[in-house]
Amino acid sequence: MKSLVAKRSVVIAGHKTSVSLEDGFWKSLKEIANKRDMTPADLIGEIKSERQHGNLSSAIRLFVLHFYRDQISVKQSAPPQQRDHARRSRHRRTR
Repeated sequence: MKSLVAKRSVVIAGHKTSVSLEDGFWKSLKEIANKRDMTPADLIGEIKSERQHGNLSSAIRLFVLHFYRDQISVKQSAPPQQRDHARRSRHRRTR
Protein backbone atom coordinates (compact mmCIF):
# COMPACT_ATOMS: atom_id res chain seq x y z
CA MET A 1 0.00 0.00 0.00
CA LYS A 2 1.28 3.47 -0.94
CA SER A 3 2.13 5.78 1.93
CA LEU A 4 -0.08 8.84 2.36
CA VAL A 5 2.97 10.84 3.45
CA ALA A 6 5.53 11.85 0.82
CA LYS A 7 9.03 13.07 1.54
CA ARG A 8 9.93 16.21 -0.40
CA SER A 9 13.30 17.91 -0.67
CA VAL A 10 13.54 21.69 -0.56
CA VAL A 11 16.43 24.15 -0.46
CA ILE A 12 16.07 26.76 2.27
CA ALA A 13 18.67 29.51 2.49
CA GLY A 14 21.08 27.38 0.49
CA HIS A 15 20.63 24.27 2.64
CA LYS A 16 18.85 21.17 1.40
CA THR A 17 16.32 19.71 3.80
CA SER A 18 13.39 17.38 3.50
CA VAL A 19 9.87 17.48 4.85
CA SER A 20 7.35 14.65 5.08
CA LEU A 21 3.85 15.87 4.27
CA GLU A 22 0.58 14.44 3.06
CA ASP A 23 -0.40 15.57 -0.45
CA GLY A 24 -3.22 17.74 0.90
CA PHE A 25 -0.87 19.71 3.13
CA TRP A 26 1.70 20.09 0.34
CA LYS A 27 -0.97 21.31 -2.10
CA SER A 28 -2.31 23.77 0.49
CA LEU A 29 1.19 25.03 1.26
CA LYS A 30 1.78 25.69 -2.45
CA GLU A 31 -1.57 27.53 -2.72
CA ILE A 32 -0.73 29.73 0.27
CA ALA A 33 2.74 30.48 -1.12
CA ASN A 34 1.20 31.38 -4.48
CA LYS A 35 -1.27 33.77 -2.82
CA ARG A 36 1.69 35.47 -1.12
CA ASP A 37 3.74 35.59 -4.35
CA MET A 38 6.36 33.31 -2.79
CA THR A 39 7.86 29.97 -3.66
CA PRO A 40 7.00 27.05 -1.38
CA ALA A 41 10.68 26.95 -0.34
CA ASP A 42 10.57 30.63 0.71
CA LEU A 43 7.39 30.05 2.71
CA ILE A 44 8.91 26.97 4.36
CA GLY A 45 11.95 29.09 5.25
CA GLU A 46 9.65 31.63 6.89
CA ILE A 47 7.82 28.89 8.79
CA LYS A 48 11.14 27.38 9.84
CA SER A 49 12.42 30.68 11.25
CA GLU A 50 9.22 31.33 13.21
CA ARG A 51 8.40 27.80 14.35
CA GLN A 52 7.92 26.98 17.99
CA HIS A 53 8.14 23.22 17.50
CA GLY A 54 11.20 21.14 16.77
CA ASN A 55 9.77 19.20 13.82
CA LEU A 56 9.56 21.23 10.59
CA SER A 57 6.94 18.96 9.01
CA SER A 58 4.68 19.42 12.06
CA ALA A 59 5.27 23.18 12.00
CA ILE A 60 4.17 23.28 8.35
CA ARG A 61 1.00 21.30 9.11
CA LEU A 62 0.16 23.66 11.98
CA PHE A 63 0.84 26.69 9.79
CA VAL A 64 -1.55 25.42 7.10
CA LEU A 65 -4.18 24.57 9.72
CA HIS A 66 -3.93 28.03 11.32
CA PHE A 67 -4.05 29.73 7.91
CA TYR A 68 -7.38 28.12 7.04
CA ARG A 69 -8.78 28.47 10.56
CA ASP A 70 -8.02 32.21 10.39
CA GLN A 71 -9.90 32.42 7.08
CA ILE A 72 -12.93 30.76 8.67
CA SER A 73 -12.79 33.16 11.62
CA VAL A 74 -12.68 36.17 9.28
CA LYS A 75 -15.65 34.86 7.31
CA GLN A 76 -17.65 34.21 10.47
CA SER A 77 -16.98 37.73 11.75
CA ALA A 78 -18.09 39.28 8.44
CA PRO A 79 -21.45 41.07 8.32
CA PRO A 80 -24.38 38.68 7.70
CA GLN A 81 -24.89 39.95 4.13
CA GLN A 82 -21.34 38.96 3.17
CA ARG A 83 -21.70 35.54 4.85
CA ASP A 84 -24.95 34.90 2.95
CA HIS A 85 -23.31 35.89 -0.34
CA ALA A 86 -20.37 33.56 0.33
CA ARG A 87 -22.73 30.72 1.23
CA ARG A 88 -24.74 31.21 -2.00
CA SER A 89 -21.52 31.31 -4.06
CA ARG A 90 -20.33 28.03 -2.53
CA HIS A 91 -23.73 26.45 -3.17
CA ARG A 92 -23.62 27.43 -6.87
CA ARG A 93 -20.11 25.93 -7.25
CA THR A 94 -21.16 22.57 -5.78
CA ARG A 95 -24.05 22.06 -8.18
